[in-house]
Amino acid sequence: MTKNLKVVLIVIVFCQFFACQSGEGDVYRAPAITETGAINAVIEIPAGTNQKIEFNPENKRFETDQMDGKDRIIDFLPYPANYGFIPSTMMDQERGGDGDALDVLVIAPAQPTGTLLAIRPIATLNLIDEGEIDTKIIAVPVDTSLQIIQVDGFEDFLIKYNAGMRIVETWFLNYKGLGSTKLKGWENEHHALQEIKKWQIGEKVEQ
Repeated sequence: MTKNLKVVLIVIVFCQFFACQSGEGDVYRAPAITETGAINAVIEIPAGTNQKIEFNPENKRFETDQMDGKDRIIDFLPYPANYGFIPSTMMDQERGGDGDALDVLVIAPAQPTGTLLAIRPIATLNLIDEGEIDTKIIAVPVDTSLQIIQVDGFEDFLIKYNAGMRIVETWFLNYKGLGSTKLKGWENEHHALQEIKKWQIGEKVEQ
């Protein structure tokens, strides 16, 4: 291999690497609600993993959460579905939020970290975590090829997939340790959309 060819290959690899890294966090700028009315979700944690991955808004990267200087690993069953957040939302603490983007659990095959996915909310799971209301939007992909349950809304979820609904509930009530999280209740897909609109902060997240 000639010296010039080596240089070209190095440049290509370098550019590809940094293009991927620099674009990694761009998904947070996506609108919460698309022009077609679908909701956007950013996947942080693929289904089936115990690694607690979070988007870092300071450096626009997805990183493993740290606890006592070590990677945070969930000491429980793996995430039952894809976990992430609704971009362009912020649960303002002055209005009773936790200061973070709205959480979402997308029932679908495992999606890579950083995936931007069009979703359809089917329910809202309301929890009490450390004395604060912790809202989880439960959703399915708009893309029918990624749908693994056939639901039109909360009623279908409750009746047709009640066991799955209880698995999601039980998981969230136990993944931080027994008794650390309490159930406040479930709401339907209309309430989920209201929550998204309530915490929507515009077309782009301002940092």
